[in-house]
Amino acid sequence: MSSLRLHVWSVAGTAAAFIASLFLNEVIFTHSEFVRGVNWVYLPSGVRLLSTLLLGGDGAFGLLIASLLVDFLYFFPHDPVRSIAGAIIGTAAPYAVYRLAQERYGLQSSLANLTPKRLLILAVAYSVANPLLHHIWFALRGQTHGIAESFLMMFVGDLSGALIVLYVMKGFLALLPKSRSPRKVREFPK
Repeated sequence: MSSLRLHVWSVAGTAAAFIASLFLNEVIFTHSEFVRGVNWVYLPSGVRLLSTLLLGGDGAFGLLIASLLVDFLYFFPHDPVRSIAGAIIGTAAPYAVYRLAQERYGLQSSLANLTPKRLLILAVAYSVANPLLHHIWFALRGQTHGIAESFLMMFVGDLSGALIVLYVMKGFLALLPKSRSPRKVREFPK
């Protein structure tokens, strides 16, 4: 498969997975919604983090496209500024954590070198970064009513969703057959 085709599939796959996770979250966790798009469990946050950890820039670009579509067509159709800002912030936070994982842990695309402890650290880092960036933007717009409660809700939702998605995927990847290294030929003494 050509490199361009692989990038296109990575971007499209990320966008589709993100939109599917939003739909799934709406179906399963609609009763746990605090405000529009903020739930006690928010599976799309896990897809955001996982897609950037696995695909880097391609994942981030797919998230940006999907976020723009969803924000403009569903969440905030009458607020283009909120739609654009939300999409950019929602993409910047997981990408920043991806860059942190590259620097700190020498991230591999298979996530093989991410231990459960490292995954937890990255999930917490993302779950702080995402609401922090969103709430800085809210404060700059003068939307400070209930900001602490909103931050806490977004943190909990992002963390629970990220942990569910990351650990399910880590478990799934652990079940896949390992690539075999060539066996050493045993030499017998002469």
